[in-house]
Amino acid sequence: MKNWTTKDSLDLYKIDKWGEGYFSVNSKGNLSVNPESKKSLSIDINEVIEEMKEQGVTFPVVIRFHDILRSRVKQINKTFRSVIEEAEYEGRYQGVYPIKVNQMREVVEEIVDAGKIYDYGLEAGSKPELLAVLSMNDSKKCLTILNGYKDDEYMRLALLGNKVGRKMIIVIEKFSEIEKIIRISKELNVQPLVGLRGKMSVAGCGRWAGSTGERAKFGLSVSEMIQAVEIFTKNDMIDSIKLFHFHIGSQIPEIRSFKEAVSEGGRIYAKLVQMGVPLEYFDVGGGLGVDYDGTRSNNESSTNYNFTEYVSDIVYSLKQICDLEGVTHPHIVTESGRAITAHHSCVVTNVIDKIEAANDFNTKKETGEHIFVSNMREIEAELYERHSLQESFNDAAKLKEDALNAFKLGILSLSERAKIETIFNKINLFIENETSKLEIIPEELQILTNDNSPKYLCNFSVFQSAADSWAIGQVLPVVPITRLNEEPTVNCSIADITCDSDGKIDRFIEINGQESTFPVHDLKKDEDYYLGIFLTGAYQDVMGDMHNLFGRLNEVHVFKDEEDPSGFYIEEIIKGQSCSKVLSTMQYNPKYMAYSVKKVIDREISRGKIPARMGVKLVDFYEDCLKGYTYLKN
Repeated sequence: MKNWTTKDSLDLYKIDKWGEGYFSVNSKGNLSVNPESKKSLSIDINEVIEEMKEQGVTFPVVIRFHDILRSRVKQINKTFRSVIEEAEYEGRYQGVYPIKVNQMREVVEEIVDAGKIYDYGLEAGSKPELLAVLSMNDSKKCLTILNGYKDDEYMRLALLGNKVGRKMIIVIEKFSEIEKIIRISKELNVQPLVGLRGKMSVAGCGRWAGSTGERAKFGLSVSEMIQAVEIFTKNDMIDSIKLFHFHIGSQIPEIRSFKEAVSEGGRIYAKLVQMGVPLEYFDVGGGLGVDYDGTRSNNESSTNYNFTEYVSDIVYSLKQICDLEGVTHPHIVTESGRAITAHHSCVVTNVIDKIEAANDFNTKKETGEHIFVSNMREIEAELYERHSLQESFNDAAKLKEDALNAFKLGILSLSERAKIETIFNKINLFIENETSKLEIIPEELQILTNDNSPKYLCNFSVFQSAADSWAIGQVLPVVPITRLNEEPTVNCSIADITCDSDGKIDRFIEINGQESTFPVHDLKKDEDYYLGIFLTGAYQDVMGDMHNLFGRLNEVHVFKDEEDPSGFYIEEIIKGQSCSKVLSTMQYNPKYMAYSVKKVIDREISRGKIPARMGVKLVDFYEDCLKGYTYLKN
């Protein structure tokens, strides 16, 4: 067999496919980050981990590479500008970032700062998000797009922005909002900027296709849009309508969906302009996807297009429609969030232990043992001589089933059952090792391999840090941080530290047809082994829950530094939630809890059950635990 190389690891984990040039493997065999995509500067993630440890940061941890955020903002803006110039399109691009994708202040601040030179704005879909963007986006050139259902207070906040010179565009999601915006704008004597969201007949595709189309939750039908125009005209406010908007869903895998949506939306835009509506902006919404599994296909966890293809289809299709209809080219708005934020953030967890079937029970032959035990031992002995692995497995599986029934009837002893299960596990392990050498693995044996694979117990909560993996089966790339110059010899799934059977990751990028396990290295005694869960910057950061009261993770913010020998510096460390904080969120009172425990310990001290000195240490220990991290200590 040839020696394993870092190139083999790149190919095995498809890092070049899903990484978009931001991730690679260096000569040390460590996973590295290229913060500006395919540029020469490379950051060794293991060196980041070592520096974190020196500063007392414990695992699990979220590592944010903010330069990647800036790179993604630049990329989408530069791509639109390049294609617009090439196509001789007469409008400009003015994108917005929807903060629902990741509302973390540090993330939004970085995007706003990187987007200033491009007049890149923000989108809000709720009252709290509107409060956030009002304080964050102070440019008078950038757009602020306001989606979601709105009450009077929401409208007043939006018009407050208009009053101070901000371009706050209130998108009408349902017909009843029209009366509200007209009434409040007249009351405040403010000229609003209004967008009309259309319900498209074109439905999206992928996992969220059901949220789009003519039965979508948001938007106006064509007849409602015409009525809206009439109402605004009647109230001398037709000049307020500046934007036409549609949205065909999140994570669109198929480029054809965008083409069809722009084709329909472009015609609606053109007809509204021909009716005298002074529209200036054409908002295609979100949906720009991320290739999570690196297959560049139209499956739910991938995309069959890249940035340039996405932008080109929008620009050229809209230009052609406007030219044919004889209307002005509008400024193009997108609300892309997933593609902007996904790559910049990863979760790094340490592997605590390996969970696998026990094979060390004494199965030595004994006089008078049950025939089932002897038969299982014979199958194991003959395993090396048989030509059919499938036949051996079938015989062993049937014998195990018969033995379990016999145990239930009181025929087998507990020790005999243990021997049968142990030998059966050894048979399965041998078959698994042999089938791994085959180019084509029979389906029945493939299931065997997956069912009997070990689990790596990792110090994190799936529900907090990889919510979509649990909730909707989203594939997220998982890669070892080190030893990528060594061949991984173990196929495993991942178990988290929650006491929930769903606390696991068992959907991985397809490698050799095995998607419920992925290849890792065997654990070495007294050596840390870290796994990175990547592309978690979109939604995972903000959708996690506190199942088992595991709170938010420690965060480390990393920036490139070409003058530093390591190529980076840690700009900020944000501590994760303490046990006390998480308990407070659930309406517990940590101070009273500590008082209650102290009272119990004091009572035992007075009874002479606990020495006073030990009692003080127990109280201190309890209080220290309240202040500590919710995850396991390294």
